Amino acid sequence: MLIDINKKNMVKKVICTILSLLGLCTLQAQNNNIKSNTMKVEQIYTGCLAQGAYYIESDGEAVVIDPLREVKSYIEKAEKDKAKIKYVLETHFHADFVSGHIDLAEKTGATIVFGPTAKPHFKAHVAEDGEILKVGRVRIKVIHTPGHTMESTCYLLIDEKGKEVALFTGDTLFIGDVGRPDLAQKVVADLTQEKLAGHLYESLQNKIIPLSDDIIIYPAHGSGSACGKNISKETSDTLGNQKKTNYALQPMTKEEFIVKVLHGLMPPPEYFPENVLMNIKGYESIDQVLKKGLRALSPNDFEKEANFTGALVLDTRAPQVFAKGHIPNAINIGIDGSFAPWVGALIPDIKQEILIVAEQGREEEVVTRLARVGYDNSIGFLEGGFESWKQAGKEINRIESITPKELVQRIKDNPDVQILDVRKPNEHISEHVIGAKNTPLDYINNYISEIDKDRTYFVHCASGYRSMVFISILKARGYDNLIDIQGGFKSIKASEELKISPFVCPTTL
Repeated sequence: MLIDINKKNMVKKVICTILSLLGLCTLQAQNNNIKSNTMKVEQIYTGCLAQGAYYIESDGEAVVIDPLREVKSYIEKAEKDKAKIKYVLETHFHADFVSGHIDLAEKTGATIVFGPTAKPHFKAHVAEDGEILKVGRVRIKVIHTPGHTMESTCYLLIDEKGKEVALFTGDTLFIGDVGRPDLAQKVVADLTQEKLAGHLYESLQNKIIPLSDDIIIYPAHGSGSACGKNISKETSDTLGNQKKTNYALQPMTKEEFIVKVLHGLMPPPEYFPENVLMNIKGYESIDQVLKKGLRALSPNDFEKEANFTGALVLDTRAPQVFAKGHIPNAINIGIDGSFAPWVGALIPDIKQEILIVAEQGREEEVVTRLARVGYDNSIGFLEGGFESWKQAGKEINRIESITPKELVQRIKDNPDVQILDVRKPNEHISEHVIGAKNTPLDYINNYISEIDKDRTYFVHCASGYRSMVFISILKARGYDNLIDIQGGFKSIKASEELKISPFVCPTTL
């Protein structure tokens, strides 16, 4: 029976893949850069945040759209092109990351530009709807598109011949989705998600859909961002293709749109409002954040600092390395996964002091990526990495991790075991181990009270990253009864040792 189910699942996956290739589930990859004799456009994509920044250069002048917190790379690009960065364009006050607009403007003399209704607490140009910005031989038109937030704005790139080439849509329009309209209400009291969704509908219908089909859409995010519900893995597309495939651009009434766009929205990460305020009010220079966070601490000093300050010990090593040995009460969020978003989702206090355990040589990367989402209070790192802690004879904790085959034997020995699936609900619904309970990592606090300390739990995610985060958080709170399943659901399924539910194509959920 298990083989029959797997065969059915394989057929469904093949069908889903075919639909994807036809453009019905997802879209084909596009060329993400533009280059001509008079201009160039470069998408600078950061996978950890699923975030796209943009660099535009023409005739010795440059623009950066939605830069990340660390701005060195943009400055180096401009220097290489012998260009002056004239503008830093912000599509809105971002919630999921701290933009580098302030640092970049201070270091280059560029003008920060926001769309209409924006009220930044620092020097910036608040543009009018329809205003034209000249950059070298090209022009950029400001198009106010409220909905995701009230100040949300798209920027239309027009070449030297007057042809509209590309639209930088921020969080207004994604590939396959639109920006969620429930974030600004967390910051502005008199806004509701229904009102914002209505504004978004009007922006799409009146400002974006009328544009030419051959315009390239460049959004601020791709798949994996919490700023949309089901964003495509592609990070650019033509507007014409989006008109055919994006549910939000199909003919419908405003009322129908509001229902559709709000349906299935999961609560946003708790750090989002804090990032919005940092982007509005300003923030500490990344240089100062790095100086503070890159204090090398001996094992003794690290231990004293942790005890004296109450700092959270964040271990950023790979999950299986962490499992073999770690500092007691340390939380594991691996640097090689979606590090910054998970930090933001799981550490509720953005001002929390953090002590870092990292692979040697990656300490600066950790501090930088924490700062990307507003966690500026890194106060030092363990010099010499975990090995120095071990060599100093300090206390060490471990987490048991077993293979799917070993799990089957455990089940035979004790059929009353509980498997916890910490993937997102859509992942679980799509395909899961029969009998597993879905306890998404995103909402771990909702499930802690249900964990019985006298019962053994086996935990998995998709590949082993999130399950170790989940277990480490509970272990730091005194739960020693959780065991990791190595390789997650992928290895469970590949082993063919446990019964799996029929496959449901994720794009239909």
